[in-house]
Amino acid sequence: MKTLQECREAIDSIDNEILELLNKRMEVVERVGEIKNDTGGAIYRPEREKAIIERLSRLSKESDGLLNKSAIEAIFLEIFAVARNLELPERIAYLGPEGSFTHQAAESRFGAMSDYLSLGSIHSVFKTLEAKRAKFGVVPIENSRDGIVGETLDLLAKSSVKIVAELYMPIHMSFATKARKLEDITKIYSKDKGFGQCREFLQEHGLVNVEQIPVESTAKAAILAAEDENTAAICSHIAAKLYGVPTMFENIEDEHDSSTRFVILSDFKNGMSDDDKTSILVRLRDAVKAGSLVHFLQDFDDENINLSKIESRPSRDKSGFGYWFYIDFYGHIDDEKIQKVLSKHEGEVTWLGSYANSGLSIKGRE
Repeated sequence: MKTLQECREAIDSIDNEILELLNKRMEVVERVGEIKNDTGGAIYRPEREKAIIERLSRLSKESDGLLNKSAIEAIFLEIFAVARNLELPERIAYLGPEGSFTHQAAESRFGAMSDYLSLGSIHSVFKTLEAKRAKFGVVPIENSRDGIVGETLDLLAKSSVKIVAELYMPIHMSFATKARKLEDITKIYSKDKGFGQCREFLQEHGLVNVEQIPVESTAKAAILAAEDENTAAICSHIAAKLYGVPTMFENIEDEHDSSTRFVILSDFKNGMSDDDKTSILVRLRDAVKAGSLVHFLQDFDDENINLSKIESRPSRDKSGFGYWFYIDFYGHIDDEKIQKVLSKHEGEVTWLGSYANSGLSIKGRE
């Protein structure tokens, strides 16, 4: 190919082949949906999607392909989302408003075609799932700056819905405005924490004396900035794009490794894969007895079960002041050695879900 026109013709030809193959894939997907409908199988299988991405990433690397794992994941997650909607259209509830980071996390897994329901609180997401008004829910559970999201843990402790997947998303803030110059900006909108997270940017660009107006969400900030060209918003990229506010600066946060862990909730149990995580809540009967937690954790160590997280929370029991523990560990609830450990603590453990291990930490993607 010597000319630009020849390159374009080659791309068009390849695109035609891709479209034909995608249509063939969706024909198979349609049949999969019929089978699952007959057998009651779950449409969303995070462990299967992870296995596909891992396999294709290895294949691309072995063949010296230009697509790395991140690129393959971005392409195929959208293909998976389209496929799930063909199998059985599902509604996804998330902590809103539209344009929030949770909305961005939901779209990263369920794609642009899905039916989304924006809700005003984490509690509302749980209630919506329990009432079967949505099949999936997306809520934050942990942030690298602010730690665990207590409301999510408290609701998991008493809800029938389970964690079916996790995802980690870097949190990047954008400076969006319709103003042509920084000097024209008279007000900046953001969530209260947004100003603190971007303090260095505001100082470096002479914006510390511009009126800062806290609002309930960064999405709301983008809505307000869209209405007045002399204002700006510190918000997510998706909010700026959604509400038509040009992004003047990206990644303006002081700490660029900030990330949030989100969990996807639903009413089914994942099958086992070769790389799972499990979340549990533990209420020890003899919690006030010296060494009770150590003895509990020793059972995991004896079976070579690795813990990835342990977090204490004040109990809400009427019996008085106490604690329960949120624990993540590697493995599936149906693993024989895990069942052996948990059988020793009947009545003390609440299973919250087993799901494919994302392979990431709260620090974000490596």
